[in-house]
Amino acid sequence: MQGNGIASRVQREYGNLPYRIIGAGMAVQKGPGLGFPEELYQRAWAIALRRRGIEFEREKPIQVFYDDVKLGSFYLDFLVENCVIVELNAVELLSSRHQQQVISYLAASGRKVALLIDFGTTSLEHKRMLPPRAVQRGPAYQSRLRTWRQQAKTELIESAKSAESADYE
Repeated sequence: MQGNGIASRVQREYGNLPYRIIGAGMAVQKGPGLGFPEELYQRAWAIALRRRGIEFEREKPIQVFYDDVKLGSFYLDFLVENCVIVELNAVELLSSRHQQQVISYLAASGRKVALLIDFGTTSLEHKRMLPPRAVQRGPAYQSRLRTWRQQAKTELIESAKSAESADYE
């Protein structure tokens, strides 16, 4: 029987993608070592993702609106495969502030899972995160989730059509 914990739910929906993402982080952790700024780890991590054939966007902007008025933007460290948010840090200890930042990213983007990764300790720290139930039940989050799913479905259809037309050329 499958469990109902975060790891089980993420595994059912995202397969081995989160493990591949964490594996890239572990490879980076062995590389430059400790004591470097977050930016260096972001660069190394992008290389590790590319080498594993994992698609990503770096510094992905997510806009937040109230009615039709833009309130501001968040910039995700990484959006992997258009579905997993990854926030990288290089700190001695992850705090509730880091977790709250990731929850804000989940709420603003309509995504369902994030990884909080820290390169600031001798072994890679990582935490899988889902939006809290209160966020998941909110109409604004549900609307963002529907929008993201529809965009992903449209992109998949367009990609398939493009591949099909390339086969006939």
